[in-house]
Amino acid sequence: MTAALEAAADVPSFAPAVGVTQTKEAIMKTDKAPEIAALNKLARSAMGIACRVYQTPGISALASRDQSAIREKVENFDAFTPDNDPHGERDFGAFEHNEHRIFWKIDYYDQTLTQGSEDPSDPRQTVRVLTIMLASEY
Repeated sequence: MTAALEAAADVPSFAPAVGVTQTKEAIMKTDKAPEIAALNKLARSAMGIACRVYQTPGISALASRDQSAIREKVENFDAFTPDNDPHGERDFGAFEHNEHRIFWKIDYYDQTLTQGSEDPSDPRQTVRVLTIMLASEY
């Protein structure tokens, strides 16, 4: 075994190998989470302006007043926990509304909406898509 291989064998598995940088995804999950969370909060508070909004057929089938109340709950959602927000991006939530379990999720796309955004913390290159659905539609 060469000296370099022996040295690498002593490195804990969670550390990047010598000469290998962290992936962009790993960096964003730690360093850029606060910026992403702030943009996601803006998206939820300015639906249709700071993000595109889609609701599933199950949500669309509800009465207009229920749809409005659900959107308001998405906008004001703040029950984030390590279980529902492990990366601190504030991109998912779940709550109850009139005996329905509701999910909402924000996804990050490039400007053409054909692939994921390379950097969700950069609003110039990211289109946020907020989807609101019944949990039974997931």
